[in-house]
Amino acid sequence: MPPAGPMKKLLAPVAGFGVTLNSFFSPTVTEQYPFEKVPTKPRYHGRHQLNRYPDGLEKCIGCELCAWACPADAIYVEGGSNAELPDGAHMSPGERYGKVYQINYLRCIFCGLCIEACPTRALTMTNDYELAGPTREGMIYEKQDLLAPLVDGMLAAPHPMAPGTKDTNYYRGEVNGPTTEQVDWVAEHRPDDATLDGARSAVTTPGGANGSVSNPAAMDEKTVTR
Repeated sequence: MPPAGPMKKLLAPVAGFGVTLNSFFSPTVTEQYPFEKVPTKPRYHGRHQLNRYPDGLEKCIGCELCAWACPADAIYVEGGSNAELPDGAHMSPGERYGKVYQINYLRCIFCGLCIEACPTRALTMTNDYELAGPTREGMIYEKQDLLAPLVDGMLAAPHPMAPGTKDTNYYRGEVNGPTTEQVDWVAEHRPDDATLDGARSAVTTPGGANGSVSNPAAMDEKTVTR
């Protein structure tokens, strides 16, 4: 192959710069973050959230399956017993609840394996991606940092489960909101609770369409679907 002539050697750098010049006039795809924030995709894996049932009880049962599934060892869970709470109160349906819940976002790789492992859909991932912080300690999120906020109509836990229900009724989505009995219990034990007024307005009659249980009959022999 004959060597390149002087003119070809001269034009070789120009061809390279042609790619650069062409990019000057191409549409830009850069997002001017943080001044312009573009919404994330619906299934984006962001900050975790501990969810609640419509009556306010927590979905987390402290089983620690999420911690076992985490490949980065970023989750720490301690389960507590609802039997230790006074006067039949519950933090979650069933026997246990998440007493201590921590996620270390210095370790988390946002893979979502903890979400797949959760048997009650207590743990999901939000679209919140702004997790930077000034201290390492602040990157360890506690339970109160991860709990979903109480919406209007929910009753802050602890309080008893809906009358005539078991944990399986909650798992099947048969509990639609607080009952009159639950509201009365909180009014007796925590009369200054800020969620009482909203819960009272959400209740019509015990077991009614707006008052908690769509199907109060326990169906323990049927398969629980999630």
